[in-house]
Amino acid sequence: MRNQLLHPGKLLDDQGYLTETGYATSLVKEYSRADIKAGNLKIKEWDYYLIYNEHYGVALTYADNSYMGLISASVIDFKNKKEKTTSVMAFMPRGKSDMPNTTDQGNITFENKRVRVLFDNDGRRRHLHFVMKQFDGEQDFYADFVLTRPANSDQIVVATPFEQKKTAFYYNTKIIGMNATGHAAVGNHIYSFHEDSQALLDWGRGVWTYKNTWYWSAAYGKVNGRRVGFNLGYGFGDTSKATENAIFYDGKLHKLDDVTFHIPADEKGVLMYEQPWTFTSSNHRFEAVFTPIIDRATCTNLGMICSDQHQVFGRFTGTLVLDDGAEVKLNHFLGFAEKVFNRW
Repeated sequence: MRNQLLHPGKLLDDQGYLTETGYATSLVKEYSRADIKAGNLKIKEWDYYLIYNEHYGVALTYADNSYMGLISASVIDFKNKKEKTTSVMAFMPRGKSDMPNTTDQGNITFENKRVRVLFDNDGRRRHLHFVMKQFDGEQDFYADFVLTRPANSDQIVVATPFEQKKTAFYYNTKIIGMNATGHAAVGNHIYSFHEDSQALLDWGRGVWTYKNTWYWSAAYGKVNGRRVGFNLGYGFGDTSKATENAIFYDGKLHKLDDVTFHIPADEKGVLMYEQPWTFTSSNHRFEAVFTPIIDRATCTNLGMICSDQHQVFGRFTGTLVLDDGAEVKLNHFLGFAEKVFNRW
């Protein structure tokens, strides 16, 4: 079941259940917020972009979680091992953000007294414009990026159910390895991104259960002149029906089965996020050691609502195995791995 390819058609049936579970290499299922039968306060929709190079990264998030919206920006300095994240909440957006139903094209716009967001996608390129006042003390944040996808490149798409509730689902795509140019600024400090920079998109739409823990990791770069990337994750619903684990080699997707993140812990069981992790896979096609650089840790606990996030940036050393058995060796390959707990 986990290797079942999705077919074109509607994502949800008349009862709000997934018409199919599985994965695809493009967004073949038609998502519509109007088809959801779980109640509009349970719907969660987000676009998360990460733009990075060997020196620093910028993360931009726009989310409409129905009862709460989130607009967030992060700057991560890999060399100096520093990061800054600032988030602005919006009360009860309830779908008024009009998030796009597809990744093929569509815009996101939002503005209030503190932030201005324009994510423009005309089908050929993505233009990201983001302003946040008082991002770091009195210093404002500004970002302007253009992202393009290499021709004929796959993405990983999953339609995943939740065992606890039939009308709950996660429809998600990860677009790994977009080309990125542009810059960001915090006050007078400018972060420039040129031809050696890349970006990814985490595009999520769905209805989640109240309490979840997910794991996600991704990376992209060049190995012996070839474009190499991967996306790994679990905790996103019932992954016996679909996993998002995949290798990308020169734009082609090579599907993986289960991958497990092993995060070290002390004698009391407290996770040590900034110590080396290991990654293992059920079919031995992804085996790696992950050496952290910096933990971008944030925790928002409002009682009924909680989000405890550890997005750790670091370097992977290990072996990937493609569908034809060929091995790809990673050596200090820059990427990230995260563990996130939510009550939402």
